[in-house]
Amino acid sequence: MIRWNVSILICLTLIGGGLIYGRNVNLNVPGSNQGFAPQQPLAFSHRVHSGDLAIDCLYCHFGAEKSPRAGIPAANTCMNCHKFVMASWEQTKIEELNAAEEKRDLQLVVSPEIKKLYDAVGYSTESLAYADTTGNNLEWLRVHDLPDFVFFDHSRHVIADVACQTCHGAVETMETVSQESDLSMGWCIECHRDVNSGDNPDFQGKYASLSCAVCHY
Repeated sequence: MIRWNVSILICLTLIGGGLIYGRNVNLNVPGSNQGFAPQQPLAFSHRVHSGDLAIDCLYCHFGAEKSPRAGIPAANTCMNCHKFVMASWEQTKIEELNAAEEKRDLQLVVSPEIKKLYDAVGYSTESLAYADTTGNNLEWLRVHDLPDFVFFDHSRHVIADVACQTCHGAVETMETVSQESDLSMGWCIECHRDVNSGDNPDFQGKYASLSCAVCHY
């Protein structure tokens, strides 16, 4: 019995010490993917779309406003624009210059990356129509992936006017998206404390819960 009591006391001491330590050093669990930037099946540039073209995040990740998950946009969402935009401005201008120099008609220019999109949705560049309704799925790799014991609701944060960059970093500058924050429990709690402090002018009059049951239920 004494041995069990000593073991329990040691465990409680370690847990308590860890919680106190975590308040100051942003305690994290093993497996943090901070800096993770996997190669995706299609070289989608957030810098071009979100930065240069200023496309709103919610246009593609529309689930973030209404549900816990932001979601990966369907390839057909991309086709809303890329049914007409088949290559970059630079690639198109090069073809115009070459056609003028060679005194020939312009040829259709399709970038290799957009061709991957067309293959995924079964879009033919010859007929400019959907020739195959099956296509080939684009297997995107998740960059930000929380443990299964954590519940995160995107919609709550979007409704509270939390900018996407708060958690995801300056995505509009990223050619390849990477996980900028460590997404640890300590990191999240410090953000909630910052909201509740009243010192952040972006969140005046708002409250962020510190209850364990909000994320772990």
